[in-house]
Amino acid sequence: MIAGFSKISSQKKHIAVIIGIFLLAILFETLQQFYYIKRFNLGQNVHFIELLKTQSYKWFVWLILSIPIIQFVKKEALKTTNYFKYGLLIFCLVLFCVIVIAIIQLLINQDLFSWSTFFNEYVTFFIFQKAPIYTLGYIAIAIITHFYFANERLQIEVEALSKLKTTNTKLYQELSKYVEDKASVLNIKIGNKRKIIPVNHITWIEADDYCVIVHTKKDHAYTMRSSLKSLENKLASNFLRVHRKAIVNMDLAKELKLTNTPKLILENNFEIPVSKSNLKSVKNFIT
Repeated sequence: MIAGFSKISSQKKHIAVIIGIFLLAILFETLQQFYYIKRFNLGQNVHFIELLKTQSYKWFVWLILSIPIIQFVKKEALKTTNYFKYGLLIFCLVLFCVIVIAIIQLLINQDLFSWSTFFNEYVTFFIFQKAPIYTLGYIAIAIITHFYFANERLQIEVEALSKLKTTNTKLYQELSKYVEDKASVLNIKIGNKRKIIPVNHITWIEADDYCVIVHTKKDHAYTMRSSLKSLENKLASNFLRVHRKAIVNMDLAKELKLTNTPKLILENNFEIPVSKSNLKSVKNFIT
């Protein structure tokens, strides 16, 4: 039975729970009224079934009049919550519900209609008997449906964003075949200013603890808060990792010295050591 219940859709489970609570509320109030009648001898020949019918029609009226709340909440779910509007709507619905029940009860009792009797006896009685519990019920419905519709709309937006992400990812993959997605400049903070350095002006970059030092063609050096690894991913393929502490702009390298300690010679004749682990990639780039 539990396995069968788990297969039921989430929406049907919510409806089943709400119906169950609704029926329990009717049964509880009927039992409560039946107990007081018997305990304090408030009436003769009172049957449980008759009380159940009376309570059922009252709660049925309440349930029908809850539809405007559900429609209102559905419309307002993702807007800024206006508690005054919610409160006014619930107040009006409870009052209307009490008036409808008073009219029905007046007809059932076959009393002669008079405004005095209607308001002083029926309306006043049902306001004290039903208004508090009906108000709490409508508040509960407003809260539950608010979260339900808000979640529903958010799920729709998440799905739309997911589709947009998929579309953009495909577009990016197509464009990346023709355009290299690499940085064309480095933005380096120097004091309170920013220095924009075109990457084609960079000769090489060396690691310096938690920073890097960017060297340019004009023999300027700028300290940047970054790592070689992150810059290696940002820069174009002509920037090659030649050492654990160095990335070189291979377009500005003029010679590779294959000595006991291999070195790259830059156009400004600056020498940068090449580690054995990176030597093969340097040779492959040159050839």
